[in-house]
Amino acid sequence: MKDRKFDFAIDRGGTFTDVFARLPDGREKVLKLLSHDSQNYRDAPTEGIRRVLEEETGESFARDQPLDTSQIGWIRMGTTVATNALLERQGERTALLVTRGFRDLLHIGTQARPALFDLEVCMPEVLYEEVIEVEERVILRQDSCQLPRNEPKRIVKGSTGESLEVWQELDLQLIDFRLRRVQSKGISSIAVLLLHSYTWAAHEKAVGSLAKRLGYTQVSLSSEVMPMVRAVPRGYTVCADAYLTPKIHLYLTGFSEGFKGGLKDVDVLFMQSDGGLTPMEQFCGSRAVLSGPAGGVLGYAVTCYGFMEKKPVIGFDMGGTSTDVSRYAGQYEHVFEATISGITLQAPQLDISTVAAGGGSRLFFRSGMFVVGPESAGAHPGPACYRKGGPLTVTDANLALGRLLPSFFPKIFGPGENEPLSTEETMKHFRTLTKEINQYLSTNQSSSSSAGEHHSEMSVEDVAMGFINVANEAMCRPIRALTQAKGHDTSEHVLACFGGAGGQHACAIARALGMKTVFIHKYSGVLSAYGLALADVVEEVQEPCSLKYEAGSFSDLDSRIEQLSQRCDQILCKRGFSSSQINIEVFLHLRYEGTDCALMITAAGHPSNAHSCTSGDFRTAFTKRYLKEFGFTITDRPIMVDDIRVRGSGKSGIRSKVQPKSEQKSPSPIKCYFEDRYLDTSVYLWENLSCDHSIQGPAIIIDKNSTILVEPACVAHLTEDGDVCIDVGTGTQCVLGTELNAIQLSIFSHRFMSIAEQMGRVLQRTSISTNIKERLDFSCAVFGLYSSSAHIPCTGSFDVFQIKAAGGSMQEGDVILSNHPCAGGSHLPDLTVITPVFRDGMRVPVFFVASRGHHADIGGITPGSMPPHSTCLQQEGAVFTSFKLVTGGVFQEKAVTEALMTPAQYPGCSGTRNLRDNLSDLRAQVAANQRGCQLVGELIASYGLEVVQAYMGYIQVAMLKDFARRRRQETGSLEVEAEDQMDDGTRIRLKVQIDEQQGSAVFDFTGTGTEVWGNCNAPRAITLSALIYCLRCMVGQDIPLNQGCLAPVKVIIPPGSILQPSQNAAVVGGNVLTSQRVVDVIFKAFQVCAASQGCMNNISFGSEKSGYYETVAGGAGAGPTWNGRSGVHTHMTNTRITDPEILESRSDYITNTISLDPGVRQTVCFCILVNTFKSIIAFLK
Repeated sequence: MKDRKFDFAIDRGGTFTDVFARLPDGREKVLKLLSHDSQNYRDAPTEGIRRVLEEETGESFARDQPLDTSQIGWIRMGTTVATNALLERQGERTALLVTRGFRDLLHIGTQARPALFDLEVCMPEVLYEEVIEVEERVILRQDSCQLPRNEPKRIVKGSTGESLEVWQELDLQLIDFRLRRVQSKGISSIAVLLLHSYTWAAHEKAVGSLAKRLGYTQVSLSSEVMPMVRAVPRGYTVCADAYLTPKIHLYLTGFSEGFKGGLKDVDVLFMQSDGGLTPMEQFCGSRAVLSGPAGGVLGYAVTCYGFMEKKPVIGFDMGGTSTDVSRYAGQYEHVFEATISGITLQAPQLDISTVAAGGGSRLFFRSGMFVVGPESAGAHPGPACYRKGGPLTVTDANLALGRLLPSFFPKIFGPGENEPLSTEETMKHFRTLTKEINQYLSTNQSSSSSAGEHHSEMSVEDVAMGFINVANEAMCRPIRALTQAKGHDTSEHVLACFGGAGGQHACAIARALGMKTVFIHKYSGVLSAYGLALADVVEEVQEPCSLKYEAGSFSDLDSRIEQLSQRCDQILCKRGFSSSQINIEVFLHLRYEGTDCALMITAAGHPSNAHSCTSGDFRTAFTKRYLKEFGFTITDRPIMVDDIRVRGSGKSGIRSKVQPKSEQKSPSPIKCYFEDRYLDTSVYLWENLSCDHSIQGPAIIIDKNSTILVEPACVAHLTEDGDVCIDVGTGTQCVLGTELNAIQLSIFSHRFMSIAEQMGRVLQRTSISTNIKERLDFSCAVFGLYSSSAHIPCTGSFDVFQIKAAGGSMQEGDVILSNHPCAGGSHLPDLTVITPVFRDGMRVPVFFVASRGHHADIGGITPGSMPPHSTCLQQEGAVFTSFKLVTGGVFQEKAVTEALMTPAQYPGCSGTRNLRDNLSDLRAQVAANQRGCQLVGELIASYGLEVVQAYMGYIQVAMLKDFARRRRQETGSLEVEAEDQMDDGTRIRLKVQIDEQQGSAVFDFTGTGTEVWGNCNAPRAITLSALIYCLRCMVGQDIPLNQGCLAPVKVIIPPGSILQPSQNAAVVGGNVLTSQRVVDVIFKAFQVCAASQGCMNNISFGSEKSGYYETVAGGAGAGPTWNGRSGVHTHMTNTRITDPEILESRSDYITNTISLDPGVRQTVCFCILVNTFKSIIAFLK
């Protein structure tokens, strides 16, 4: 860095551009301007630089002339150009070149739909508009392969050390012809994805060279963009690179033209998604999508972590439409796959979670519950207080409570953008909503009231405060997921708050999570820009590997690590960094052999020894991290190295300087509403506070870009650096009774779902099988609380049976295993683990928690335990009715092993073929349940058992009453019926009667056909799960989900029918086929949507040593206002499909093709409505 120059760090966001400038004399300057203001300037970052230069030098710089760069030292920038282009689908026209047979691979993707309960399947459009299938095929060489070979195949060596066979060579002449044809359509950008190119890239490079010779301006090769195994995310990533990079280069060209010499002599660096800076010419699309948010993470990590004595920090960035949360504990936490705008990018990115709750999130009252978001008012029309006819939002709630002061906001609102914020408009909307809420409560609370009990009406302030509390709880959920679900204690963290809206909620959120400290940097309103000034310049290289981490491989690993490290070091030295400024970090992407869960591991803190490679003891680092994240290690399995990654960082050494401030006069208090009353609240201007100032809450601290609310029982201090540090007190705890409180109803809804979500995350983390860990074929639930995690629709009705069968005899430390259809099971591979929750002084369980996971094999007549021709239950695998899996805290491994091998005693059957995975996954399910027990216990300890039970009951009744009311208003009828047939003619008949006044319903399946000889019989639990799923879809609200939803519903199923078969009937097909048909009949009765494809399309195969199981997506039916969608899972399943490269690298099988049926590839799905919604039919054109 040169002396006496202006240095700029700029965050160009979607709405505002923030500029941090360090002046030649060491002073600092910040400003904020609109990112788009075409009437005044062409480019916001350039305009920001121009304004600073004019104000500080006194010289005039014309807007229409390039800026002189002689006084500029460096420019660092984060931008949402790539993000916005991806969100708005405004990238470059792109063509995809892919191995023949896989043209629809990225259209199908993982085959999972993004929202389980949305009948309109909104899948993101692919980023390419043309596909060229490349006649080539390379496979990993398998010595055990028995496929016939007509001729010897060329053997090549991959970068991982694996051997590959070239089954089909490239036909460059044919590719030339096809590329020219696509080019004639005006497409100049291509993405190349050939299978296994992550390890052998010769074919991709040949195609890329040809495309460049033909004049394609952007050629992105998956082997260069991100050489990692998994074709689908690598394909998405290379498409994003080809789609976005030209737009980035176009912007960079325009930006450079705003300066004399095109910024030739200025050090210009751009922020990447991984939190590192890169030269402008190397800034590319696939690593630019999180460019803006990354700066904020760096900002709080550098400023807060050191100040707070290296306590772990949660970053809380609350904006207008959403809130970003992240974690820093001495190292930046990266993920290598993240989904953004429906596109899964396989590139290093900071681990940032987003929740759709921000200042602009809309407020609703639905089914007796306060609901915040996910809909947002946006910038236009914005919140109601913006005077543009907008709806009520979180911002309005804060304004109504006196927590926002219009006099401190600029007059930029209203149609003419010259008026202040309107408190009157906000209060008018809240008075209307409050009246609606009180009317609902007076009508519906009578059933939950005791005799003579009187419910007082809610005030406007009560309603606004209620929405604030619900919004806070919604924002607590991702923080719990980021900490508790990964084994961290949330209360041991500091909450680092930034973004314009976060300061109003920070104290309340910290208190709810048990945090003691909130830290708000003086530049919190522009922290993303400030973080850019603190960031390191990063050079990162990565290459795939397939070595075992063992002594025989250490020399090879050391050699490859040294080569990659030298590359990073040389590049950073060329950029002007000395050796003392360069830090090299080595990472190995490690996993246990036979598993798919790889962790990117650094050996920091684990020096090398005689049993490790020279870069460190990665084995110890891996096992410690694995144990912390997953709760166990697999000591008898080798550790595999999937990738070698080296990250070089050039340290900038930039730190902020503090300007002394004068003491502010004693402020005049205002009235601000907290919980149940108004309190006197002091108001301070941050810029006038001295560094030793201490402020007792309640108080408001106002900055140019943010408002900080210091709540009662909290104390704010100004640090020596001018930042705000708030000590969070416990406050007063309100005692909650069992009577209905609409606000608490909404908060309980979030808490219930959070418990099930955390159980699901523990299960996913601690499991070992691909089915559970990767394909997410599992669900979790709490009986009594009746909430479940929405991975797969519902866990069934095994709670009722188990409570009756074993509830009285169960003791603390016992765990039950069950899968029998008569015990509430779906089909045998779905093993359900049930744990009782006890309370002190009570001899019987007060609740049960459960986790159900699909095991790839539990024995039977075929590998995969999904036989298509089974005729009795015993042929489908091991059977458990109410089996003690854990007794007195001891896992019964011997007994469960014997039970899993029992099917071998039946003719033609085998015991389980995957015993090791069975045992590991059962332990994972026990661990998930243990987490559920802990969280349920904490909830009961906070509120009391009767209160927790009461609130779930309120949710159940409210759901059906509201649904009945809307149904009557839309159709005038609360009685419906429908009938359909299975392929063999077996009828499924349904008649429904809904009682709006009682909030109850009768679903009567009388007339349904009898039990069948094959395996399409569906246990009663299947029908109940299908019914719960359908109700959740039709209600359209995010509510806790499980059989408790059916408490107000009477379900009639004739015994001996296909929906309630005899005890030993075969049922494996009922779960995967009949379940879908039941859903279709229910939706047909309510005329909701056209039928789905009607089956989960299960495929299972294998040998006596292993079994493989997959579900293949079909298609979703159209509805009154939406089209159908092909190549996606529907209704009762949403599991992911195994990536073809993973399948071929981990097994002896080869994938020939993954595509849609050619007859429907160009299909347009739409619906025709006949006789005013009397029937809905999907047609394929």
